[in-house]
Formats: sequence, structure tokens, C-alpha cells
Amino acid sequence: LAMAILGGCAMSDDKMMADKKMAMAGKQARAHIGHVMTGWKGTPGGKGLLITAQAEAKIAQQHAKFALGKPDNIKWMKAHTTHVLNAIDPSAMAKGPGLGYGVIKAAGGAAKHIQFAAKSPDASKNVKLHATHVAASAGNVVDRSKKIVALAKLIAENDSEFSVAAFVREMKNLTDEIVSGDDANGDGKVSWKKGEGGLDQARKHMGFMMKAEKM
Repeated sequence: LAMAILGGCAMSDDKMMADKKMAMAGKQARAHIGHVMTGWKGTPGGKGLLITAQAEAKIAQQHAKFALGKPDNIKWMKAHTTHVLNAIDPSAMAKGPGLGYGVIKAAGGAAKHIQFAAKSPDASKNVKLHATHVAASAGNVVDRSKKIVALAKLIAENDSEFSVAAFVREMKNLTDEIVSGDDANGDGKVSWKKGEGGLDQARKHMGFMMKAEKM
């Protein structure tokens, strides 16, 4: 019995040492993972870049839905379009319900820092694998967000109720895609790949990465 207890203690100590070595081994990569998920300077509340992107995207999605709620009211649609724009890119629209950071800046930052993690000399194969997935999805978010900015300009400049409603509908679809992604190839699922993944897919693959890294 005593030997069994001692053996159990030794196994527990070995596991603790292995976990500690894993944490030390990926210190540089983990710092950048933390910037994506835990905290980054300048974000609202100092939250992670991906977390900030998700929060801003939810605001944009909500106000795009509001805008589409009255497709026969140009003033209403234009007002909520400015709210969407504020959450997407506050440099283009300073006032609004957004957090002041913007989806473009936050998602772009998340893509950049997860690539920094993958390029760190201590990055594991797991980090390198999922960093590709996260960066691709975050890149899709930036691309779609830029299209929203262009649509917001068209909406602001147009006085046709029919045209504005059509642009708002397209904007609403894009806000949904930056959050949930899009099944672009029609295979019944949304992957992380270019043209498909959104913030949900980026968050999902960060979860896979962090679980394997025991973070």
C-alpha cells in the first residue's frame, strides 16, 4: 500500500513537472496567444484582441438588424448604418454605440498576433497548425468589414429608398458573416478557410490551440 501511494505521488509530481516544462517551453508563443485572447494594451478594458472583435461585431450585427427593421424609412436605415460603421471602424465614424476600437482593428490585430505566436522560436506544432486557421478566419472578418465600410458610404450617399434597403440587406448579411462565417462552397458546414470562417471559427480554433497547450 505504501509503495502504491509513493508511486501515485511520483506520477503526480511527474505530471506537474511536465505541465511546467510545457508552459516554459512555449513562453514567447503564449505571450502572443494571450494578446489574442486575454489582454492587449489599448483595447476597451484591456481585453484580448479577438474578444474585442467579437464584442464590436455583435454591436454591428445588432444595429444592422435594426436598420433592416424599417426598409421603408431612409432616415432610420441611415442612422443605424452609422452605428454599424462606428462598431466596424470608428476612424470612419467616431460617434456611436461601439466600444471605440472597431472590428477591423481588433480582428486585424488578432490575425497579426496569432501569426507572431506561430513564428515564435518556441511555438509548438499545435500552435503553428491552429494559428493558420485563426489567421485565415480573422482575415475573412477584415475583408468583410471593409466591404461594410464601402456599403455604408453608398448608403450615406444614396437617396433611393429601394437602393438603400438593398444595400442595408447586404450589410446585414455581412455582419452575420463576420460573426458566424459563411458556407461559401455549399458543403453544409462553415470552415476556417478563406471566404468562409468568421469570428466564431477563429474563437473555436483558439480553443483547440489553448486546450492542447494546457492554457
